[in-house]
This record gives sequence, structure tokens and C-alpha cells, in this order.
Amino acid sequence: MKRVGQLMPSIIAANNMRLAFVKTVRGKRDTRCVVEFEKNLDENLQCLAEEIRACNRIWGPYYHFTIFDPKKREIKVAPLGDRVAHHALMNVCEPSFERYQIFDSYASRKGKGQFAALERAKVFSRRNAWFLKLDVRKYFDSISHEVLKKHILLRFKDVFVIENFDKIIDSYEANPNIRCGVPIGSLTSQFFANHYLAVMDHFVKEHLKIGCYVRYMDDFVLWNDNLGVLKRAAGALKDFVRGELRLSLKTPIFNRCSQGMTFLGFRVFPDKLVLSHRSRYRFRRKLRMMTEHFKSGTWNELTYSRHLETLFAFVRHAHSEGFRRRAMQEVGIDPQELEPCESGRELEQQRQELPVCESEQQRPVEPEQQPWHPHLPSFALDGEVCAKQDEFLPCYAR
Repeated sequence: MKRVGQLMPSIIAANNMRLAFVKTVRGKRDTRCVVEFEKNLDENLQCLAEEIRACNRIWGPYYHFTIFDPKKREIKVAPLGDRVAHHALMNVCEPSFERYQIFDSYASRKGKGQFAALERAKVFSRRNAWFLKLDVRKYFDSISHEVLKKHILLRFKDVFVIENFDKIIDSYEANPNIRCGVPIGSLTSQFFANHYLAVMDHFVKEHLKIGCYVRYMDDFVLWNDNLGVLKRAAGALKDFVRGELRLSLKTPIFNRCSQGMTFLGFRVFPDKLVLSHRSRYRFRRKLRMMTEHFKSGTWNELTYSRHLETLFAFVRHAHSEGFRRRAMQEVGIDPQELEPCESGRELEQQRQELPVCESEQQRPVEPEQQPWHPHLPSFALDGEVCAKQDEFLPCYAR
């Protein structure tokens, strides 16, 4: 695949820097760091763009905190300037990563998502008798910096982009003795991690010749009517990810499709989706906690309703009406009086999802790239400015 270059002019263009800031602060406009950054927005964005162009930005340090839902994870949050720079880079570089993805990769991609992956899995479960489910052990902390940089070199030839990506990768190490790991919670980490396993996707499709295959980040499933084919594929994949990607797989799971498969919080059957045991437990616990906040006066009715919308949007994809009603009755809610509608975010995801029957991936159209020299002026506004975003437009771009 042809490498792309001449990306830096688009990355540091004023309209792209402004768009990156808008994306970064969405829903966080009242935080202290955003207020401070916005006081001198023009100068800060221009300085940030110059650091990206010169490849001399010091990335990090990361703010750490731990979550325990659904399992223990350590989240690393980059400083505000880094997050704006991440968006600026990925606004332009995302199409290059996207072109290498296969159709049945569903994480961190526009028009895809968790529920599109589940629907595709349900289709493949109807067509085949057996499935093989695999998972990477401690995936984000096991990504090799050396291998990841090599894969990035195969996609890009702009030396400025490559150097910025290399420094972002080097800014975090899960193990000080081994140069590996990308931080969970960073925008660039999502694209790096998804691209890292795209090499395995092509191995499954082009070498193993497995047509029925779905991957959502480091969870992936293969289907076939012949159990022997899946057993040989499991051995080949184990050797491939250990040798080429320096990763290790968890114990493979084989079973008949008619028995159901736990995948992305659901049990996938050929004709339906039901909630997994863990998802049922989490739903009951969260519903009980939210109701206690509302009854104690900690939350008002509007806050309570918004949290319920998010909670119910997930379980509504499964055959769970009876379970939802029983869970609501347990906390003293009349199901006939309160059954939240689908959230706006969920409706938007459904609108963007591509039909699962599509056989070919839809490619984004890249804008025509112009020649660029590092010593020429960088801040020239390209294209029209959206009226809704004009309040964020720096003075040098107006």
C-alpha cells in the first residue's frame, strides 16, 4: 500500500487546530485547564502548532487514575495541550489508518462500533456451526514500541508526522525494563492499538482464508463449519501474534454457535442477543446506585433521567424486557411510569452504522494535498469556516 506524505501543512493549519480544540473541550468547557487555555487561545494554538511542526513538543506527563468497571483498569490522561495535538494529528492521519483496516474490524472507527460488531457476529453464528473466540493478554500494556513504529513507517512517509508519533509512543512505558505499552485513555492509543492488530486481520483473511471473522480491538472471533479448521487457525494465530507482534493470547474458546458465545457484554446466539451474566449484575448494581442518589436528593430528576438513558440504551439491544422490568421493580420503580427512551448518543451511533451486509469497505475521500516546505508560513486558513465554530476561530485565522 502506498505511503502518504505532505500531511504536516494540513495538521498545523489554523482551521484544523481550531477543530482539534473544539473536539478536545467538548463537554469540558468549565474545567480549570480549559478556561486557562482559552484565555490566550490564539497564542496557545499557534505555539502548539509550531511545536508539532518542529517536532520538539515534550509529551506528557500523564495523570493516572483507576476504574473498576467492568474490571480494574488504570487510565492515563494526557495534559490538555497534548490532547489538542492528538486531535490535530488524527484529524488528518485517520484516513491513512482507516485504509488499512478490513471491513470486519469494528473498534474506534466511524460508522462501526460495538453493536454493529454484535449484529455481524449474530449473522456469522447463523451461517456456521462452530466458533473460535480469542483475546490478547494485557493488550495495551504489551504493545511493542519497536513493532508499532515499524507499522507506522509502512503507512506514512512524512518525516515530521513519523517523528511526532515516535515521541508520543516513547512518552509512555508500561514496563521500564521493556519498551512496550500505550496509555489507555489517549486518543492516539486507540488508533495505534487498533492498527497494531490490523496486520493480524490481513493474516486471517489472506493466509488462513477465514471469511467469517470479527474483531473489536483485542477481542476477535472466527467461525467455520469445520472444527478442525478452527483448531489449526488457533495454532497459527498463536504463533503469528507471538512472532510478528510479540503478544500472547489467552486460552482459546471453542464451542457450537447454537450454545451461545459471550462477546462484548452479550451472549450471542444465531437468532438473538441476551445479556451476559456480568452485564446483568452491572445493570442491577448501577440501577440501584442511581436510584439511591435520586431518592436521597443527591440527584434531581433531570440528572437521574439522563443517567438512566445511558444505562438502558446498552441493555435495550438484547432480549431483556422482562429482566429490565424485574430490575426496576426491585428498586421500587414502576416500569409503566418510567422506561427511558433511547439516548441521543445511541440514536446517533445507529444512524452512522453501516449495514452489516456490506461486502466492501467504504473509503473516506482525502482532500488534495498541496506541496509544503517547512520554512514557509504555516498559518493559512484553508476552506470556509463553519458559523457555529466561529467563536473558536483564532485571530490569526479570521
